[in-house]
Amino acid sequence: MRFFAALIFVLTTTLAQAQVREMDTVQLVNPKTVIPDHPRLLLLKGEEKLLQKSINSKRIWKQVHSSILHQCDSLIATKPVERVLLGVRLLAKSRECLYRVFYLSYAWRMTHEEKYLKRAEQELLAVSNFSDWNPSHYLDVAEMTMAAAIGYDWLYDDLSEKSRTIIREAILKKGVGTSYDSAYPNYRKWLSVTNNWNQVCNAGISFGALATWESDPELARRVINRSVASIDIAMKDYDPDGAFAEGYTYWGYGTTFNIMFLSAIEKVFKTDFGLGKSAGFLKTACYLENMIGPTGKNFNYSDASESGILQPAMLWFGNKLKDPSLLWNERLQLTDLRIKLNADRLLPAILIWGKDVDPEKVEAPKKLLWTGAGRNPVALMRSSWTDPNAIFVGIKGGSPKVTHGHMDVGSFVLEADGIRWGKDFGAQDYTPLELRNIDLWADRQDGQRWEIFRYNNFAHNTLTVNNQLQQVTGKGVITSTTSDPAFLSAVADISTVYKGQVAKAERGAAIVDKKYVLIKDEIETSDAEVMVRWKMLTSALVKVSGNQAELIQWGKRLRIIVPEPANIVMQTWSTEPPKDYDEPNPGTTLVGFEVKIPAHSKSTFNVFLVPGGTLPDTLTTPKPLKDWH
Repeated sequence: MRFFAALIFVLTTTLAQAQVREMDTVQLVNPKTVIPDHPRLLLLKGEEKLLQKSINSKRIWKQVHSSILHQCDSLIATKPVERVLLGVRLLAKSRECLYRVFYLSYAWRMTHEEKYLKRAEQELLAVSNFSDWNPSHYLDVAEMTMAAAIGYDWLYDDLSEKSRTIIREAILKKGVGTSYDSAYPNYRKWLSVTNNWNQVCNAGISFGALATWESDPELARRVINRSVASIDIAMKDYDPDGAFAEGYTYWGYGTTFNIMFLSAIEKVFKTDFGLGKSAGFLKTACYLENMIGPTGKNFNYSDASESGILQPAMLWFGNKLKDPSLLWNERLQLTDLRIKLNADRLLPAILIWGKDVDPEKVEAPKKLLWTGAGRNPVALMRSSWTDPNAIFVGIKGGSPKVTHGHMDVGSFVLEADGIRWGKDFGAQDYTPLELRNIDLWADRQDGQRWEIFRYNNFAHNTLTVNNQLQQVTGKGVITSTTSDPAFLSAVADISTVYKGQVAKAERGAAIVDKKYVLIKDEIETSDAEVMVRWKMLTSALVKVSGNQAELIQWGKRLRIIVPEPANIVMQTWSTEPPKDYDEPNPGTTLVGFEVKIPAHSKSTFNVFLVPGGTLPDTLTTPKPLKDWH
């Protein structure tokens, strides 16, 4: 087995290297192309006036602008970032530098107050004098290169020649040049992957090339040609419907940097070289919008944090698609208080991308159910977009094998009455694990990643058979959905992640009559009896009694009722971390039941989750999953 795994790795690596070599031969940018003078990244010289006009006429943009200036004022007295690694990463410093330089450069261009220019120049010179930008973890190089490129380009006319030379040489040697360093082939592996590394690294290095174009036009053209070919691989991963395999948090990272790249090349070349025609990519804004429940929390599967945040890329999509309803969640993130607290390092970009949109005139979306296929399929449904007490359910298929994936196939989240009742732990901080030499990226079946409590199926709202792990090579697929407001539903076939454990496993999730939720499982066993555990993670106080459980949180109640299978007994399990490297999980409980299913038999679980203190007059007898569509 290890031999075949090694062979597959060698073949995959060889193919990836060949793919990268082919990218180096792509010719898209005409050698005779004349590009704009500085500043040329995102906002051309003179466009500040149009931006200021938008700021003056829209209250929210005026507040964002004022918040950026306020944060810049607080940066004046701070010291520049220092080259201090956290674990294997310089990334925190790269991100801090990008935040500071982007904000300060914006403030200089919009106000011409010299304090912003001087402080930005100080930051740029400090990072330019670092020994390197930590190319062994290439995201660090990418974000630092973008920071230096924006500062160099936006402040070009006002920097001294000496400062320009120092910053330019750093961009070329510590940034752009490392992406061609044959002595370190691992520096280039991001070119052929589908995940956020592709998008972030291509964007950062391309910003460096565009900013320093005059110094080496041939190198700059090579970078842009290669980046267009490379980032197209990542953009195709959104097909067919826009669902992002890595989940909400990494959507915000990868997609926003992808948009930074598209926005930059469109501004310079007046074309995106066909990348903007990617159908799945253009649909991904609907995915992201539907990922947020009425509480403002997202369906945080995979390595994602629970809180919804301002997503700058959504402003680009809203403008590109001429659909302001895509900004329904962003308008809430742009309230007075949240603007003051926001320190997104790319915040100035929303003023550029959103200048033609007024967030205060955004209407609610119309569709109550959204579903997306792809490598990590997901279905998202709600009883209302405008009711803060609406019911919201997200359910997923997919595979543990996707980048940042968990053993969460079949898992769901649930909201009602303004409470997240069924939740997901989401990510655990990587650095402490890596410092303990935990191989959290070992995603083979016996990989150490699955020993981390938050990453395996024991901690997710899905099924566990005979106390075994889900199969990493399996994949759950969404097989049907219904969009009737009286029965919003999705069905997932999750059989292959239980290969060797059961013959078949399907799960359906439905919002019934906009009043309650039904989770229905249909399981078929093979030639052995199995013990199946059904569970849901919650932060609520749990009281169990027979086949029911009452969840109480913030004075609200949710009742779980399991009429089928007969004679089940609800119980709870501790979320106490089993390993000393697992993060603590205070205030959480797993609630559910266990059932023995005989060999060569079929069993159905009907689990009703009913918000409020009283039950409805009737709970609809569920149809078989095959009849849901």
